[in-house]
Amino acid sequence: MTDSLHNLLHWARPSALLRRFRTGLRTLGFGVLLGAAPIVAVADADGDEIRLPLLGDSASGIVSRGQEKELGQMWLRMFRSQVRTSNDALIQQYVERMVKGLAEYSPLEDKDIDVVVVNNKTMNAFAVPGGVMGVHTGLFLFADDEDQFASVVAHELGHLSQRHYARSLEAQRNSTIPTLAGMLGALILVATAGGDAGIAAMTATQAAALDNQLRFSRKNEQEADRVGIDTMAKSGRNPDAAGEMFEQMLKATRYYQRPPEFLLTHPVTEKRIADAKLRAQRMDAVLPSDSRDYHLMRARVRLAIEATPQQAVKRFYAELNGITDNEDAARYGLALAQVAAGKPDTALDTLQPLLDKEPSKAAFVLARADIDLVRDDYSNATKRLQRALDRNPGDHALIMGLANAHFKAGNYLAAERLLSKYSRTRKKDPSVWYLLAETHGLAGDIVGVHEARAEYYILNGIFDKAQQHLRHGIRMTKGDYQTHAILEQRLKDVLKMQERAEDL
Repeated sequence: MTDSLHNLLHWARPSALLRRFRTGLRTLGFGVLLGAAPIVAVADADGDEIRLPLLGDSASGIVSRGQEKELGQMWLRMFRSQVRTSNDALIQQYVERMVKGLAEYSPLEDKDIDVVVVNNKTMNAFAVPGGVMGVHTGLFLFADDEDQFASVVAHELGHLSQRHYARSLEAQRNSTIPTLAGMLGALILVATAGGDAGIAAMTATQAAALDNQLRFSRKNEQEADRVGIDTMAKSGRNPDAAGEMFEQMLKATRYYQRPPEFLLTHPVTEKRIADAKLRAQRMDAVLPSDSRDYHLMRARVRLAIEATPQQAVKRFYAELNGITDNEDAARYGLALAQVAAGKPDTALDTLQPLLDKEPSKAAFVLARADIDLVRDDYSNATKRLQRALDRNPGDHALIMGLANAHFKAGNYLAAERLLSKYSRTRKKDPSVWYLLAETHGLAGDIVGVHEARAEYYILNGIFDKAQQHLRHGIRMTKGDYQTHAILEQRLKDVLKMQERAEDL
């Protein structure tokens, strides 16, 4: 391991994060909000040409792609341990599919992106070196349509593809190395305190940055803008959406008492809007798209932020019977709110027109199954979801929905079989391991409980608890050589992870 990675990981250990948080913020040399773009970069993005990092370039001598990946995974574990992430499988799947779809058309070399959805109504998104992208659910509330939402994702992919973090380290060979600890701390503040604390932290960070660092930051933003708009056009999306989002950001600075958090590291100017529009005009014309799926996900987010289900019922009812941009989304939101309010019969009446039009659509099937579950009709809920999963094998939301239905029905062995198989293909999802641990326990597999809980704690960066569960499992499997050996090896893996996080 290189000295540069050694130094960076030193800052990432949990105890150091608490002791050196303020120092980390002061020495942080890159943005932490909506893009986590480094403030320093070596690329000159004044022209139209996008300078792509080459394999074996000088930035790779500072931190390799493999090292970035390792840092990103470590950062993600610690972030999850501190922040409320969304447990909505439909929203998680929607964002993952969008990121994957855009990544295919981006210059990003490693298109394997880990997506974390933060359950927070503030408008924010960020990219972390090593292929980690985060989105606050509040982005759904801010972006009017799917293309605007996609333009933010494409911008973040631009930062990752240009390896701005590694190139910032190259530019700072003789100065303080930026730390992931400061980035982690500020993002946690934004994600848990609604933004105000994060803004205060960023103010200190920006004050400590040098003028030339800020200048290079603007060039990073220009470069990410251009890569993002190109990615939008290549993927068949409306490239004008980036300029539209920038215009909304600018309005936010003028008309809101407190502008959204992202504006601290993503200053929006008339020139930036003009540049985005000019670049979009050079692309092939694409008709704006307004995916209904986007508005369905938006309705789920809006329901989650309402104070009570009853309040959500009133809001969606007023929309459905008044003026709405998307009637299906208003109807869907109303049905979900009625289910949450304990009114399954009324919810079915509301949902039925959507089921009549698209009886196989996963979002509608899941809503119909929720009605069954509220009625304690577990048999129909599981049958309905199994039929839908047979038509859409591998669908994340349907798998989690069916497992949950089996769990509520007391079909613990069925849930256990489903999740055990799924955990082998979706190894990095904490929600899968959490529910699997619960089903193992109720199905009577105590060793399985310890193994699944260990994986859950590993993904959340809580290594002490992971070790406790693995040691319990090891003691219980002395007569099962294969399982015993697997658990012992996993314990060794966890100890190494903890060493990297604490000793380096």
